[in-house]
Amino acid sequence: MSLTPAVPEPVTADPPRSTPSPLLTQSWLDMAFLHWAADPADVAPLLPAGTVPDTLDGVTYVGLVAFRMHRIGWFRLPGIPYLGTFPETNVRLYSVDAHGRRGVVFRSLDASRLIPVIVARTAFRLPYVWSRMAIRHSGDTITYTGTRRWPGPRGAHSRITIRTGERIEEPTELEHFLTARWGMHNTFFGRPMYLPNTHPRWPLHRADLIECDEDLVAAAGLPEPAGPPVSVLYSPGVPVRFGRPARPNGIPAP
Repeated sequence: MSLTPAVPEPVTADPPRSTPSPLLTQSWLDMAFLHWAADPADVAPLLPAGTVPDTLDGVTYVGLVAFRMHRIGWFRLPGIPYLGTFPETNVRLYSVDAHGRRGVVFRSLDASRLIPVIVARTAFRLPYVWSRMAIRHSGDTITYTGTRRWPGPRGAHSRITIRTGERIEEPTELEHFLTARWGMHNTFFGRPMYLPNTHPRWPLHRADLIECDEDLVAAAGLPEPAGPPVSVLYSPGVPVRFGRPARPNGIPAP
């Protein structure tokens, strides 16, 4: 039986809810957002049960997002400086569930620290992979590189270089749609899960794509991107708080 979602929550630049008792804290820094338009029919089979593609004007999107994870911490404890800080690049899709909650679905998350990869794969059933990665700054350009180690496919890679530009004072509807995401959909031991997050409003900047050599999107089971991305954005980053996961009926798990 196909899912009939409720009316999706509005796309809001600020979080629609608070996170007074966070499960996890972290910061996402030096964010590069690359997005390609996609047919919802191509994306739907790759989403968890209980969700459908989230669309804007009938179109959904595939995101390739590179950044520096900074100081992951549990509850209100201080973030971990070494094991909790590393480059990451993820392939993500956009989803909405039967309660109207908009979110992201991660098809892959490459990270350069093995222990966080193992923890995320085991505790949250997230498709993290261990990769050799680096982020290099040169003036107003940033280069993100990664080559996959385990579990594979070994050799899957990405090399992204952007030139950062001026601050966006009034992001467009599409720019909010692609970045203002207040939760993650996933499947946990065969059951749908929604993990909410909150953070300050994104400080977004224009960015020019200088180089993009990658096969992570195809390795994630999606059609290889045709042509340049329709949106390239940069953000210096935000601190993030994750709340407790919610059951399918919307009630937080104990």
